[in-house]
Amino acid sequence: MALVDRLLLGPGPSNAYPEATSALAAPLLGHLDPEFLRILDETCDRLRTVWGTDNARTLPLSGTGSIGMEAGFANFVQPGSVAVIAVNGLFGERMVDVAGRYGAEVVRVDHDWGQPVDVARVLAAHGSPDLVAAVHAETSTGARSDIGALARAVHERDSNALVLADCVTSLAGIEVAADEWGIDIGYSGTQKCVGVAPGLAPFTVSERAWQRRVPNPPTWYLDLGMIGDYVTGADGGGRTYHHTAPVAMIASLHAALGRIVEEGLPEVYARHAAAGARLQEGLTELGLELFAEEGYRLPELTTVWVPDGVSSAEVRGVLLDDYGIEIGAGVGKFASTVWRIGLMGHNARLDRVELILAALRRVLGR
Repeated sequence: MALVDRLLLGPGPSNAYPEATSALAAPLLGHLDPEFLRILDETCDRLRTVWGTDNARTLPLSGTGSIGMEAGFANFVQPGSVAVIAVNGLFGERMVDVAGRYGAEVVRVDHDWGQPVDVARVLAAHGSPDLVAAVHAETSTGARSDIGALARAVHERDSNALVLADCVTSLAGIEVAADEWGIDIGYSGTQKCVGVAPGLAPFTVSERAWQRRVPNPPTWYLDLGMIGDYVTGADGGGRTYHHTAPVAMIASLHAALGRIVEEGLPEVYARHAAAGARLQEGLTELGLELFAEEGYRLPELTTVWVPDGVSSAEVRGVLLDDYGIEIGAGVGKFASTVWRIGLMGHNARLDRVELILAALRRVLGR
């Protein structure tokens, strides 16, 4: 079977950093091998850097970003917990679903898709919730919300409430400052700006949240106490075996994070910002209309209206078949009317921007 080389400019996965791909080919180590444990420890240290945190329990969970979402709710809500959840896209909707499955009394705060989360409305939804959750970078719409403002407002009003943030599309692409902002529980995925294949969920938990976790969550695999005893040994004593860690994926994450730290987070953010600005400028020059609210558009994931009379699926098919470029459709009611174009991680580069703009210009005849 012939290998197919794609330029992945959809909402994820994105093309991995070369260092991450090379690391996958390294000889396998055992999950208790001292050399692997050294790599794991260093990976957790590097994750603290990109999360902007000193949290001891900052680690990669075995599974995609959705595992991070599930772990966040499974370990911090239980029947009777009140969870206020801001919904401004698909992944806010999923938070509602997951929280409800763990017995939380969910208070949803709906927003128009493409709009940022309204902090005042979220605060007004309930006077004393146990947890407040929102998406930092909504993958379905390309909109950024001010998680820092939300977390500060929640903590200023109620010292007991925990703040959970979905940072799947933001981590290592735009600034995330978990400690400064007051994020108690945060999760991400490796397949977007982190620049690794899908399969891990970078996760962080504050000490404040840790003291309020559910002691015996109704999930064995995602019990953060048990996982933490293996990954970090943060509760003292030696590591306790939980499950076989995906050693190759963690080695790949270690390499990508090394690349990011070496480049420098300010430079990584600037590279994403420059690529996103040029793409959005170029799409406008082609006569296309951007979808997300101006002033809250993500540089790493741009959403754009499909022109009238144009088939979204046909254009995406031509881009894929003739140019080897993948872009994404919209979701929900916008499935056929919006395109999602990602410039994440290794793809946050001006040469990638010019390739997709040239291809769209040719396909659209503009």
